[in-house]
Amino acid sequence: MAVRRSIFEEVGDEAPKGAPVARTGMIERAGRGARGAIRLWLGLLAALVVAMILVGGLTRLTDSGLSITEWAPVGGAVPPMSAEAWASEFARYQQIPEFQIQNKDMTLEEFKGIYWWEWGHRQLGRAIGLVWAIGFVGFLVLRRIPSGWTGRLILPGVLGGVQGAIGWWMVSSGLGEGMLDVASYRLAIHLGLAFVILGLLWWYMLRLSRPERVLMQARRTREARLWALSGGLVALAFVQILLGALVAGIDAGVAFPTWPLMNGTVFPPSPFLLEPVWRNFFEDPGLVQFVHRSFGYLVFAFTAWLWARSRASAHPRSRRAFDWVLVLVFGQVVLGIVAVLTQAQLHSAISHLALAVILWTQILRARFLAGYPLASSVREGLRK
Repeated sequence: MAVRRSIFEEVGDEAPKGAPVARTGMIERAGRGARGAIRLWLGLLAALVVAMILVGGLTRLTDSGLSITEWAPVGGAVPPMSAEAWASEFARYQQIPEFQIQNKDMTLEEFKGIYWWEWGHRQLGRAIGLVWAIGFVGFLVLRRIPSGWTGRLILPGVLGGVQGAIGWWMVSSGLGEGMLDVASYRLAIHLGLAFVILGLLWWYMLRLSRPERVLMQARRTREARLWALSGGLVALAFVQILLGALVAGIDAGVAFPTWPLMNGTVFPPSPFLLEPVWRNFFEDPGLVQFVHRSFGYLVFAFTAWLWARSRASAHPRSRRAFDWVLVLVFGQVVLGIVAVLTQAQLHSAISHLALAVILWTQILRARFLAGYPLASSVREGLRK
């Protein structure tokens, strides 16, 4: 029963004894779910995807991708456990063109070396699917998924399943007559989807790092021009990732190991010998490397221009985020040059790929801060 108050009673911070206490923020609390726990789960998935990308890169660089010649999503989780099983696995590999044309002197022990790279790559894929399924079902059963997030959290699992199918589609292209490697465009699709999944997980983590009401308030201060331009950089970076996959797919990084010219010329000689003409952009090593180089210069120039535009931002943290983007893009250009000069040796090529992962996440973070700026203190604002 409500307590009567005198009309002459002063109103203070404390409610009268026995009066009901008003509770605020009920709408937000009702739908916020386990944001922190889900963010950790997404972080684990993102870390596994990064490992998957790097192991996949090492699998390609060591020419291990065709060592397992069948797709067995369940039974393939168990590696050969006996001498007979190893002999059988090796016999299957000996039936494909890569062995018959390129590796006919390979021993069983050498085969085991490439087998473990591909097997490990596939196990990481299985681990990612398992971690996603356990986490999603667990949060769903416990009803801890924030309001509006169920469909979003399903998407990485669906894309992961599609990625597994694309992985086999890619491998199968290398088993056909006369093929020594997988088709470069299928490799590009496979790597591109891996970066899409990583970007999606990272974006979700950024969104979950702040309450929804805070994000809604931050969105009102969105820097529209910086948001749009950073979206352009995301697109350019993604295209460059695909072009890098095409380079890796046909070992184009080994051709023309000079810089800034390509064996003394700006443009590679005889770049359009293949018919139809479009095949040259996927299969001619000189042209593929030239396009990747040239597009890299374009990405750097656009990044420098975007960085200059970001100097006008009223938010210090947004400006610092774009500082890091410029630094990382410059570092990626330098590593790309090193990879060319060393003919894509293992250490330089995998470092180039690892920095691409870091740069991808930083570009997305900078765009997120452009769209949802973080409020800064007066002291930070004075440093502008």
